[in-house]
Amino acid sequence: MHRKPISAPLLAAILAGLAMLGPFSVDTYMPSFPALARDFAVTPLELQQTLSAYLLPFAVMTLFHGTLSDSFGRRPVILVSLVVYLLASAGCALAQDFFQLLLFRGLQGLSGGAGMVVGRTIIRDSFEGFAAQRLMSLVTLIFGLAPALAPVIGGWLQSAFGWQSVFVFLALYGAAMLAVCGWRLPETLPSSARQPFAPAPLARNYLKLASSGRMLLLSLAIALNFAGFFLYISSAPAFIYNLVRLGANDFAWLFVPGISGVMIGAFLSGRAAGRLTPQRTVKIGYLIMFSAVFLNIAHSTFAAPAVPWSVLPVMGYTAGMALAMPSIMLLALDLFPHNRGLASSLLGFGHSIFTAFTAGLISPLLSGSTAALALGMAGLLSCGWLSWMMYRRLDSQTTDDTRS
Repeated sequence: MHRKPISAPLLAAILAGLAMLGPFSVDTYMPSFPALARDFAVTPLELQQTLSAYLLPFAVMTLFHGTLSDSFGRRPVILVSLVVYLLASAGCALAQDFFQLLLFRGLQGLSGGAGMVVGRTIIRDSFEGFAAQRLMSLVTLIFGLAPALAPVIGGWLQSAFGWQSVFVFLALYGAAMLAVCGWRLPETLPSSARQPFAPAPLARNYLKLASSGRMLLLSLAIALNFAGFFLYISSAPAFIYNLVRLGANDFAWLFVPGISGVMIGAFLSGRAAGRLTPQRTVKIGYLIMFSAVFLNIAHSTFAAPAVPWSVLPVMGYTAGMALAMPSIMLLALDLFPHNRGLASSLLGFGHSIFTAFTAGLISPLLSGSTAALALGMAGLLSCGWLSWMMYRRLDSQTTDDTRS
């Protein structure tokens, strides 16, 4: 069927809507933690594993979303994943015991990352250079609404209808995205550019990309930078209920400043495209993040937890993170122009593994105090910065070798 050409703003809105599945799946049900613990008779630590049950399959499947889209096209992978996500969300709403909830959360994770992974390749298929950075920044800007809206929507639904309504909302959102994508999402990978779906060539391509030092370091930089923020997202129930002593309808105190920072950083990234080199943009992003971390440690050390002061440094951190992220992503995708889907999958895999690790292990250890959370953020950021600096050094050596 012939489709009318799609404008860049509409494409950005659709791709951002697809990327929103991730934060909606993670954040919307957090205000329901006490109700879920009560209804399923589980401890808070057991309930924390509903995050891991989503994030681990999410991480594994990100290895394949991009590869499948390189072979079968971008649209089919997204549409099939949305059908699975819709059914999995309905299954969560109908879960009769904790095992069923974990099972359907896993199915959500298997399907929820397709839009994020394949969306990046659609951008790179369609645009070059600074135009791609601007569109990536616009997607990030729109996408930034989701983590701010998700816990607020979840709190309203929990208060009015109970935890099942949260998963009904996710199913309806998945259905809406399925309708929109079926109507307007373009196919950006022509049949002539598709890779054969055969085990041996796929294994060689995976090995080629995974053995690239520059690819590995850029993936680590993205994942670790985000993990510094996700530490607070995954610790949100403990932060809101236990540290700053607020209620189910108050998650916006954490999420709105954090996501406002994402939107500010994404806007600045779009403005920087064509004016600053990617390397310069990333350097400024790290300066902002380290400044925010310093303020976060100082406040958590010398002052009691309180809003808004305990969350303003998070806003500064996410501004720097969102400023740097589009440039780092495009540098990674440009390393392998003939395997962008696979490259996006590997970026998504690294991102998801670290978010799962942060939610399942780091958050339970550090969420007992704001000082521990601040130090955890500092440690993750420092590792991300070291990865970036190692990439710069390796890239410089590779460029010098090529010239000689």
